[in-house]
Amino acid sequence: MTEQKSILVLGAGELGLAVLRQLAPRVKPGTVTVLVSPQSLHEPSAAQQQTADELNAMNVRMVAFDLAAATEEALSAQLRQFHTVINCTGFVAGPGTQMKLTRAALAAGVLRYFPWQFGVDYDVVGKGSGQPVFDEQHEVRLLLRGQAKTEWVIVSTGMFTSFLFEPATGLVDFDAGIVRGLGSWETQITVTTPEDIGTLTTAILLEEPRIVNRVVYVASDTVSYGQLADIVDSVTGRRFERQLLTPEMLAAACAEHPDDGMARYRLAFSRGDGMWWDKSTTYNAQRAIRTTDINTWLGSRRSRQ
Repeated sequence: MTEQKSILVLGAGELGLAVLRQLAPRVKPGTVTVLVSPQSLHEPSAAQQQTADELNAMNVRMVAFDLAAATEEALSAQLRQFHTVINCTGFVAGPGTQMKLTRAALAAGVLRYFPWQFGVDYDVVGKGSGQPVFDEQHEVRLLLRGQAKTEWVIVSTGMFTSFLFEPATGLVDFDAGIVRGLGSWETQITVTTPEDIGTLTTAILLEEPRIVNRVVYVASDTVSYGQLADIVDSVTGRRFERQLLTPEMLAAACAEHPDDGMARYRLAFSRGDGMWWDKSTTYNAQRAIRTTDINTWLGSRRSRQ
């Protein structure tokens, strides 16, 4: 397959590693390279060394490269060596990084590019959502659609399943016994686990005939905030208090704390439109690829605690 000529994965964090675990065994040995931070390769922490050992065992070549500090020209020179680039960097490198990476991939003449779009439907969200990273993701799509030399595939996943339960999001407070809904209890949200994203991105990458210049929707689960509350009750065996954060309340919180990124996320995820899609219409459902729903994911995590 042409995809096996040379594949570069940007980043070996949670998502990058999930992709590599599925991709490396399914392509020719030595085909896959991953870009990692210089520190993680030359002065690794214990966890980074464990990741490096796993990558070595999978015959994945590691290259040290500072994405945040590199110029667009230096990045383009690095990407030019590869047929396919899968961007798993996330937003940790700061504002503007995704546009820089996309411009570099196009300038390098990469034949196939999977941008960091593992999130919501930025076509529906558009610009002006109040979440600056969403605006940048919309610009990435416009840039890709405005050219014809590099094939692109966008994998829309919704939010990571774990994000629902991060204390910082404030959606599920296990200690206080509270579940908070955003917008309304009927507002829906699509979520996907990194492991499922790794499986599905690999399947999408290797599918024949090749998927070209398309947004592909995947989902581990799609639920309303009311259904989320019911799942939490069922898994924990407790009755959680329900608190609804209305759009007005969320907008007021953003106005009061304009630099609070999580407040902006809560407001964005209260809107419904662009934040969810019917699981029955997804790539995984159409191909009968099993995914981990919220009930199963949460039950597994709770049983280990």
